[in-house]
Amino acid sequence: MQRFILSKKHFITLASAVLISSAFVLDLGFHLEHIAVWLLAVASVLGLAPIAIQAFQALKVKVVSIDVLVTIAVIGAFVLKNFEESSIVTFLFLFGAYLEQRTLNKTRSAIKELVEMAPDSAFKQMKNGEFEEVGVDLVDIGDVLLVKTGAKVPVDGIVMSGEGHINEASITGEASPVSKQKDSRVFATTIVENGTLQIVAERVGEDTTFGKIIELVEEAQDSKSEAERFIDRFSKYYTPAVLILASIVWLISRDVELAITMLVLGCPGALVIGVPVSHVAGIGNGARHGILLKGSEVIHDFSRVDTMVFDKTGTLTVGNPKVADTKYYTSDIEHTLSYLVSVEKQSDHPLAKAIVEHLGTIRTYSVESTSVKKGGGIVATVDGHRIAIGNTTLMEQEQVPLAEEVQKDIDRYIKMGNSLVLTAVDGVLHMLMGIRDQLRPGVKEDLRKLRKLGVKHLIVLSGDNQGTVDLVAKELELTEAHGHMLPHDKAEYIKKLQAEGRIVAFVGDGVNDSPSIALAHIGIAMGSGTDVAIETSNVVLMNSDFSRLPHALGLTKSTARNMHQNITIAVLVVLVLLASVFFSTWMNMSIGMLVHELSILLVILNGMRLLRYRVRR
Repeated sequence: MQRFILSKKHFITLASAVLISSAFVLDLGFHLEHIAVWLLAVASVLGLAPIAIQAFQALKVKVVSIDVLVTIAVIGAFVLKNFEESSIVTFLFLFGAYLEQRTLNKTRSAIKELVEMAPDSAFKQMKNGEFEEVGVDLVDIGDVLLVKTGAKVPVDGIVMSGEGHINEASITGEASPVSKQKDSRVFATTIVENGTLQIVAERVGEDTTFGKIIELVEEAQDSKSEAERFIDRFSKYYTPAVLILASIVWLISRDVELAITMLVLGCPGALVIGVPVSHVAGIGNGARHGILLKGSEVIHDFSRVDTMVFDKTGTLTVGNPKVADTKYYTSDIEHTLSYLVSVEKQSDHPLAKAIVEHLGTIRTYSVESTSVKKGGGIVATVDGHRIAIGNTTLMEQEQVPLAEEVQKDIDRYIKMGNSLVLTAVDGVLHMLMGIRDQLRPGVKEDLRKLRKLGVKHLIVLSGDNQGTVDLVAKELELTEAHGHMLPHDKAEYIKKLQAEGRIVAFVGDGVNDSPSIALAHIGIAMGSGTDVAIETSNVVLMNSDFSRLPHALGLTKSTARNMHQNITIAVLVVLVLLASVFFSTWMNMSIGMLVHELSILLVILNGMRLLRYRVRR
């Protein structure tokens, strides 16, 4: 019976409204006071039923909830035959609970919308080579899937064949189509806007990037901040305190109605709902904009950050080195480039890949033998020539003379932040290449926004040489720059900053960044980084979109402010109402409950403003 009554709360609220409205019409319009009183009495009993059940359930677990206060107050008003106030109080309390639930459902809509995005079927290649539509639950890692124009990608995977453009808004928050071709990575729930792709499944079900987004958002919205835990503890003791205060008022004044009014006015409804609404709305906004905030405690700490530390490669820079400068010391450029490409195609080193990509399709020779020189480069025999490709240390080992002009070029390239690749043919230097990582587009403007949001110290830590790191810091106007930093050096530096009393956030993407991400007050991982970095972080920027960082910081600051605003509103309302009992003649139970429900509505509307938050340009 209890479960049935609670399941009909919305119907009971509507029925109470109809009964109360009918009673006032009969009394004021037709002077049928006797019938009106009966209707109000029925509305009181009907409205009290779900409230009393909730109060009883709370008392069973030794919690004196708001429902207990309202139940006692309504029973008291009913005994005093004040049916008008008892019916209005129950209706307003139920209607307030309805508004509260509806608003929480709306602020949690981020999860619902995410779940609804997930595809439920996929075209899977069967043993006969044909593609058949199957449930997405039947797709396993390694399966080949066909995704046509307009369809959603069902799993995380790698493009095996085909080309097309994909809308990745469900993962990154950006609707701009992204070009995909062979070996490109694709994510579940993204939409193929044009083209047809065959993909190999890498992650399925809850293990997909999208599945992890849903899991993280659910965990974050269900977590409680220190403010919420404080309010829970506060309510636990506050409610019995109101009961004691009302009893003292009754003992002193012998006025039962005054004591009952104290119970109603002391309900801390807006205080209980205000913080969760802000918290859930803030996390929902982040999820919609490609930002995963892992819990409400993150919001509190992130909003106070004054120092932000960045890894360089893959965070401030693209993480994909490109050939930036080239100098030749031979007239036989064509053969030199052919020898270079022939050797570098044998290597999987990032610098080798950058060279091969830069030079494109040119003539190659078969490589007869290769010898990798640790910390130096590679030596090979190509077309009967001894080819040495690497740094200055390798050139010394190979006894390749470096003229004064070459030394000047080397110094200049180093000052420009280049990694050096020298190519010698038969002991003679033929060319010098400068390869460097490129800054992320728009990163300078994003850092400027962080400063405006109150981050006083912007620091870069990198394993790269100090000259390169200094150049990046100068270009981006960073506060400090430290190179030659190993993972434990970065972690020690984070500890040093914390010992100075700074609130530190660390932004990185690699396994080597995980200790610093875990150690900082706020660890921020780039979404395309390693699983370890993402798991140990507090905040994830999906698809490594650095421009989301200012939005994330601004959002947490706005959410923290919103929580404080709601707490202030709730406390002021209770204080004013309690004071008005003793210093005014117009305050009664109905007016008090109406003001309470209006305050709940006010904190709800204030919290919902966060759903529309965007960082100011």
